[in-house]
Amino acid sequence: MHRHRPPTSLRTAFILRLTSDVMNLVPGYPPNLDGLPQLLDFLDDLDEAWLAVLNSQVWDPSSDTGVNLVIPVDVMVLDPPIRSTPTSQTERTRLHSLLMTGTAGLEEWLSTLSTSAEDYQLALERAGFMQGFDDLFSKTLAEMGGLSEPLISDPVG
Repeated sequence: MHRHRPPTSLRTAFILRLTSDVMNLVPGYPPNLDGLPQLLDFLDDLDEAWLAVLNSQVWDPSSDTGVNLVIPVDVMVLDPPIRSTPTSQTERTRLHSLLMTGTAGLEEWLSTLSTSAEDYQLALERAGFMQGFDDLFSKTLAEMGGLSEPLISDPVG
């Protein structure tokens, strides 16, 4: 008997790969303040996508969030049954590790930001990007129950 992988498992594998690629490839480009808003927007969308996956929801492109799948009983097909499998502990562990190492890599990458004799953290704060980087993947980590240290620590203390 040949068993097919459920679509939720394929979605999880795909988004793990996408997250890994993004976190590993972004630091290959020189950081500049002009590109940071688009990067933050994309990473926020990725955070929302992970939230949908962790909550076994479907993606609603009109609201850019996960929503519960509602299927009217009269159109439900029972063979094969619709199943939504939650992420496994292995997938959650892999994701947590990926987010921790990826955000650490982004912090190191941001430290190479070319600023006019100004600390990169001050430059990010002045440009209004510090909070966005502090909050990277905060929704996903909160859902997993694994809030960690913020991406960039507060220089004041």
